[in-house]
Amino acid sequence: VEEEAMADDGYGAGSLRRPSWICHLAVISTTFWALLFYFHYAMQGNMASIFLKPSSFSLPSLPPSLSGWLGQDRCAGRRIYMYDLPPRFNADLARACGKHSTGMDMCRHVANDGFGVPLFGGEGTGLPERGAYDTDQYTLAMIFHARMRRYECMAADAAAADAVFVPFYAGFDASLTLWQSDVAARDALPRDLVAWLTRRREWRAMGGRDHFLVLGRGTWDFIRADDGGWGNALMTYPAIRNMTLLTIEASPWLGNDFAVPFPSHFHPSSDADVAAWQDRVRRAERKWLWAFAGALLPSGSTKTVRAQIIQQCRASPGACGILGGRHGLYNSPGRFLRLMESAVFCVQPRGDSFTRKATFDAILAGCIPVFFHPASAYLQYTWHLPRDYRSYSVFIPHADVVDRNASIEAALRRIPPATVARMQEEVVRLIPTVMYRDPAATQVSFKDAFDVSVDAVLRRVAKRRRAAAEGREYQDSVDGPDSWKYDLLEDGQTHVGPHEFDPYL
Repeated sequence: VEEEAMADDGYGAGSLRRPSWICHLAVISTTFWALLFYFHYAMQGNMASIFLKPSSFSLPSLPPSLSGWLGQDRCAGRRIYMYDLPPRFNADLARACGKHSTGMDMCRHVANDGFGVPLFGGEGTGLPERGAYDTDQYTLAMIFHARMRRYECMAADAAAADAVFVPFYAGFDASLTLWQSDVAARDALPRDLVAWLTRRREWRAMGGRDHFLVLGRGTWDFIRADDGGWGNALMTYPAIRNMTLLTIEASPWLGNDFAVPFPSHFHPSSDADVAAWQDRVRRAERKWLWAFAGALLPSGSTKTVRAQIIQQCRASPGACGILGGRHGLYNSPGRFLRLMESAVFCVQPRGDSFTRKATFDAILAGCIPVFFHPASAYLQYTWHLPRDYRSYSVFIPHADVVDRNASIEAALRRIPPATVARMQEEVVRLIPTVMYRDPAATQVSFKDAFDVSVDAVLRRVAKRRRAAAEGREYQDSVDGPDSWKYDLLEDGQTHVGPHEFDPYL
């Protein structure tokens, strides 16, 4: 009976035992579910992401739950603890949006977690079909806060975190108080924040060296000296100086502030949205050689690069497009981006300070930016833009234009067409890394400006943490005339020396 049973099961006397049908089924089932998981997460959103260039998008990654099942910890080195601040430090400031500005309705801009109200897009509008918003340049703290609330590697306890985020809307507080003559009133909430933080055990662990904060305005609004002047004193307090501070414009002469891109008007929800936009700007008919969107500075001086740009552009109507002059016209996102989408080069003179939001609007539109001062981009956005500035932009020294009456158009026409084509492709490649995606988007494969910024903060905090464990202070920069040079050092470099941009700073 046993021999017959063994023969019926396929195991005759002296034969090798073959896998049963159950084993075959288990292998097939495991393979099927593994492939199903991979394709679901790799291609969620649209198959179009497959055809995106590898240089623009990183490889898709598995979700934390599946990574844990496979024995991987995707959150290793990436855990962030976020304070639950009292509402006076963020939500109350957003609710006071009606008092932020006398010249515009900021309440329409704080909607949708800082993206602003949605805009109608599509061909001919200058805006993408989906994900277009009327985003103001000063809402970045809200945008970061919204993304952090959905961050996949949040830590419930600061002791288990690799960095600590402080969701203080410093820029909104500054907007409410900058014009007050009473400096104590300007400093009231920053002082309150310092007192609140320094009482916390999370702060005492590293004295704030593992903390980071998004300012939402330029550094200049937070470094008021003791003798008075513009702004508040937030960044001058020793406790705050221990932190890593993210700002839309950093000072070349300070060591703990790092510039991140201004928010533009496109906040995609999927790889397919980004791919469609990149394809559109690649195919755009660019009828202008160069373009400028803006107006004269309030001083009205003609001895500025901006004044020369306007004069030269108006003198060359067949080659240059211009938009500006009337209030509200050049602040119209659709018209603004449509102009840039129609030009090969977009000139970016200094604004009220070194930088302009229009730099990132130009990159979004696939337009090669033209700079006249290195602090307008090259010394600022070192986490997000290539160190080789010639790969994506043109630099014309401002003195050549103002003092020597150099022709901007002639300088641009001297660039070989093949070089222009390479620069245009590099600009299009940069688009994902200088935009802020929709916080609700899941399983997108590209890293946006938020991701790049957070990764850089985590690297910096990790180095500071290792140094503290060794009983020393990690120093990656200094205050003073050479501070900006440290941001340009490559990995492994520790010393700075003469630089081509020395004459400008």
